[in-house]
Amino acid sequence: MHAHRDFVSLVRENIQKQGDDRSFTFISEEPGRKYKENVLGFAELDRKARALACRLEARGLRDRAVLLLYPEGLEFLTAFLGCLYARVVAVPAPLPDLDAGRFGRTRRIIDDADIALILTDTAHRDKLDGWLDDSGLKGRVHCLDTEAGSDADPGDWTPPRFGPGTLAFLQYTSGSTSEPKGVMVTHGNLLSNGEEIRRRIEGTPDTVGVGWVPHYHDMGLVGQFLQPLYLGCRYVFTSPITFIKRPVLWLELISRYRGTITVAPNFGYELALRRVTDRQMDGLDLSSLRVAKNGAEPVRAATLEKLTERFAPIGFRPDMWMPCYGMAETTLLITAAPLGGGPVIRDFDGDALTRDTAVPRDEPDEPEEGGGQDSRGEVRRLVSSGRPVSLDVCVVAPATRVRLPEGRVGEIWVGGGSVAQGYWRSLEETRESFEARTSDGGGPYLRTGDLGFIADGELYVTGRIKDLIIVNGRNIHAHDIEEAARDAHPATLVGAAFVLDDGRELVLDDGREQVVLVQEISTRAAAGTPLDELASLIRAHVARAFDLPALSVVLTGRGTVRRTTSGKLQRRLTREAYLRGEITELAGDLEPGVAGLRRAHA
Repeated sequence: MHAHRDFVSLVRENIQKQGDDRSFTFISEEPGRKYKENVLGFAELDRKARALACRLEARGLRDRAVLLLYPEGLEFLTAFLGCLYARVVAVPAPLPDLDAGRFGRTRRIIDDADIALILTDTAHRDKLDGWLDDSGLKGRVHCLDTEAGSDADPGDWTPPRFGPGTLAFLQYTSGSTSEPKGVMVTHGNLLSNGEEIRRRIEGTPDTVGVGWVPHYHDMGLVGQFLQPLYLGCRYVFTSPITFIKRPVLWLELISRYRGTITVAPNFGYELALRRVTDRQMDGLDLSSLRVAKNGAEPVRAATLEKLTERFAPIGFRPDMWMPCYGMAETTLLITAAPLGGGPVIRDFDGDALTRDTAVPRDEPDEPEEGGGQDSRGEVRRLVSSGRPVSLDVCVVAPATRVRLPEGRVGEIWVGGGSVAQGYWRSLEETRESFEARTSDGGGPYLRTGDLGFIADGELYVTGRIKDLIIVNGRNIHAHDIEEAARDAHPATLVGAAFVLDDGRELVLDDGREQVVLVQEISTRAAAGTPLDELASLIRAHVARAFDLPALSVVLTGRGTVRRTTSGKLQRRLTREAYLRGEITELAGDLEPGVAGLRRAHA
């Protein structure tokens, strides 16, 4: 049982203990590639949040949803904490690109959450006001600049009544569907997951976090901004754009501020690996790190091994790795590797996995009668996502809801205090996803929609149910096809694999399931290899790895594959774009009939 009943009282206790000795530090890029340190101490943050809470109270917004549209930086923190203090339901979202006319998702959130007020900063207030006017929302939705002068006195704030069930915020999922869903996260969920994370990382007020994941992403919001408030510790961050422009900045911040923990998706570590030069590593020291969390997308064994080797001379150790698994629907963390243990990487029989069975290949086994191992000998290297701290994590057969034993692949189900209350105003979807029961009546559980298995107590996530490609009765995960393609040639970047057969007319005359891989490539890295040959090489490599009878490979430039705001692949949207003819092909190696099929749908 947690000592606190709500997140606000715990945060205020930490603020009173630490004052401005603990702070959030934002590193912004100034003209001429200079970096500016912007510091907001905990006591100052608390004062600003109380003043904003008074302004929100005066507008009668208690228990109403308010949209937060901010660039990366410290002002978002004031706004979010001000909402918590006022018992207003914060809804963090990415700033829409109004210049490019991309604001559809923002509009859908406004409609879904019944938003009447947008909080933003001075720099974006006028532009958002203009957009509200143009989109016919003016009068119904107002904009408040939280930076502008206010005569609200922080001393006038009195804490509202909170309990574990009080709604704290809505985390809109950036899923691959076009309709965003608001996950309802309560104070009890924040306390529960804060404790899960604290116990796994062994966090204290002396922990120093460093990162760049955006604040509207569950990993950024809960892992990077709310966890320091939970622990009463320091946090140093920059924006994703600043990081992507110059990835070495991440390592420089760890080195300069003696960071003890950092958190990022696998692609962030890949980017650092590719783009940080030997010269840039001079003088850096990563030895202060205790934890490098890797989650939010499939963790690649190759990334962990290459990065460890590359950055070993500047103090990176394999035991710093903490692969983890989580999602917005469980506040954040579900499983993570125990502190100091490093990653568990194992080989499994690839053919057996397509039949939903995990057979380890990294230990000697009895030779099979009449021929030993599988003729192709295909091996899948998988990284364990660790173990739960206190949550109940089980693997269930999706169709029968029977709990599966270790070594069997099924849907991952989660129960416990971190599981959110459901989806905002979506009773049916909430019932389906958050109130699942096993065939023996156990539950309620959250159905994650992810597939995986448990081996020796470790959870291995193998893919999403919706991204499963079924060929000749075998289950192949889209990201495995994509990973195999990445290993085929140094020019391959990100790819998206999908099936054209959706049960209607998108199947060729011979009835075979048509798998298409839209593969981004670096034309510079491909220099010397004709692109049509490269397409054939990738196709042969992937088809051989998975025994795919009908595979088409389409080569495209960078930025073609559709992604969510947090960088996750949107395979369904990529598939739709391909069928509509919206993807520019550099070259391809296609099954007969696939090109005609696409023309028919364009």
